[in-house]
Amino acid sequence: MSILLKEEIKREYENGRIVINPYSEKQLGPNSYDVTLSDQLVIYDITTEPLDSRKENKTITIDIPKEGFVLKPGILYLGSTVEKIGSDHYIPMYEGRSSMARMGLQTHISAGFGDVGFKSQWTLEIIVVHPVKIYPFMSIGQIYFNHINPEFNYPENRYSGKYVDQVGPTASKSFLDKL
Repeated sequence: MSILLKEEIKREYENGRIVINPYSEKQLGPNSYDVTLSDQLVIYDITTEPLDSRKENKTITIDIPKEGFVLKPGILYLGSTVEKIGSDHYIPMYEGRSSMARMGLQTHISAGFGDVGFKSQWTLEIIVVHPVKIYPFMSIGQIYFNHINPEFNYPENRYSGKYVDQVGPTASKSFLDKL
């Protein structure tokens, strides 16, 4: 696999082969597109029982005020990108920004891999090492795009799973998995 560079991302966006909404050329980096944090977080309500992978778990929504919100260690926060981003022609991948990581803020635990065909807002699994103040619409991560072998890019190989068209921070839907 090889990664698309700035001009390729721009060209493929303009040709409709990459979806980025909203799009701003200012967020286009040398080989990725910077994404921003939405104004909401979701946390699991674990006050009465532990999380259960076979059930839909209760969540609490937190609005991030423009003055910012302090994230605390020991809590998993689900955030989301403002941008709906993805492609039917490339494999999108999410990475946190090094500037955020240098403050002890991790924005994905293990779900940085997107599937061909996924074109939605990305849910971020956010944890911190120590308290960190965040703000709505701040630059939080980046998406880069990998080439795929076009010979195997059939519609049946595109993502059509349980997170299609997700909007905002989306809690686990593991309870929908077939056992």
